[in-house]
Amino acid sequence: MFQTRACLRGEDAMAFSTAGAGSSSTGPRMNVTPLIDVLLVLIIVFMVVVIEQRSTGLQAEIPQQPSPTGNSIPPPQRTIVIQIHKAKPGAGLPQVMVNEESVEWDHLRERLRDIFAIRVERIAYVEADNDIEFQEVADVIAIARIAGVDRVGLLTEDGKHAPVTG
Repeated sequence: MFQTRACLRGEDAMAFSTAGAGSSSTGPRMNVTPLIDVLLVLIIVFMVVVIEQRSTGLQAEIPQQPSPTGNSIPPPQRTIVIQIHKAKPGAGLPQVMVNEESVEWDHLRERLRDIFAIRVERIAYVEADNDIEFQEVADVIAIARIAGVDRVGLLTEDGKHAPVTG
């Protein structure tokens, strides 16, 4: 059997003691004051870093007024009216006008193509005298469709129009 020094001194049992004095001690305690100091310093450091990295916002370009010296294209008139008037004596075909501007039959398609080249809304109205044959009106509508007009309306005497599509 093994014997310890306590046994040699005459003590019967070996006992372990905890840090602290007597039975009123609840056990070892950790000193948390340095830990709290370190956490406070870390919070202050993070606050300083966040303040220095604050974003200034997005860069925005605000629209500016156009310069008055710039050459701007005037906005196109919204309504294009193709008028067909009775032919002059001695002429075979009736007179065609685009918005009060006289246009030759041979140049009607090119003129309409030029007008509708910059337009988003491709609508034209056809107005004809009462004594014009419908075949001539149909020819003007066909020329307009070839020139790129999407919708053609027919103007009547009372000023109302009847849209023709297709």
